[in-house]
Amino acid sequence: MHVKELMTHPVVTCQTGDHLDVPARLMWEYDCGIVPVVGAEGRLEGVITDRDITMAALLKGQRLDQLPVEGAMARELLIVHPEESIETVEQLMRDGQVRRVPVVDPERRAVGMVSLSDLAQVTARARKSGPDRELVATLAAVARPRISERSAKAEPRAKLVGV
Repeated sequence: MHVKELMTHPVVTCQTGDHLDVPARLMWEYDCGIVPVVGAEGRLEGVITDRDITMAALLKGQRLDQLPVEGAMARELLIVHPEESIETVEQLMRDGQVRRVPVVDPERRAVGMVSLSDLAQVTARARKSGPDRELVATLAAVARPRISERSAKAEPRAKLVGV
């Protein structure tokens, strides 16, 4: 199986010039904990997580609409391409101790996101029995995205980028 078969797409992004209220709103509306950050040309420049936003607000003591995304985003990234194998992204997650990895095209444009949740869902569907079945089923249930009114009624506030 390839990354493109399990990644979440299209992916919602924010711009390097945005303030932290933009990715925070996107995370709320789309029930996610990470937003890829793109530059003026649409290339992936970094990622911002809910933890990054929380810590920036706490440490700076300012409102989110006053804090730039660029000051809180992670710039050192692990990335994968759509044609890479699931084993490749699993190894990246293990080695980098990350739960989510952006998927980029050859021009480094964000086309998707692979999360531990995506891997758990695929594994849970594939495993019908075995000693680790209950653990995999639990991880899949806990990691499954919530479907809520807020995400169903969400109006995009940033560009959606797809494959």
